[in-house]
Amino acid sequence: MDSRKLNFLKAAFLMAALWNLTGAGFGYFNTAYTFQHFFGRELADPLFYEIYRGAWGTTLVYFFGYLIVARNPIRHPGIVIVGGIGKFGYVANLIKLYLSGVASPVVLIVVVGDSIFLLFFLYYFLQLHMARESIL
Repeated sequence: MDSRKLNFLKAAFLMAALWNLTGAGFGYFNTAYTFQHFFGRELADPLFYEIYRGAWGTTLVYFFGYLIVARNPIRHPGIVIVGGIGKFGYVANLIKLYLSGVASPVVLIVVVGDSIFLLFFLYYFLQLHMARESIL
């Protein structure tokens, strides 16, 4: 893979890391506020609070994963596979919650952002394939 494409991938994974850090900054470190804005109701139940915060903890873990990938994109496709599965599932669930009236339009920001990164991840795997790099 040429250096121009590799540098683009590194920059894009750095952006993916920062996107996830931003989400975790709201969701993990300001859990009740984020829940209120996503779902229009107070997060009063301590069990739900911890479960919701834990889900955002996964987003924080993805931040570190994408930083690792940004350092050497060719070496870490497994992280991108796991991250892509997580993003796809999260986008699908947020769309379902929005369409059912449970989630506010604010979640569409996350849906659009994560969808953009999903498309980028597909591009990443296409580039690995074209460079004849192993994905597994």
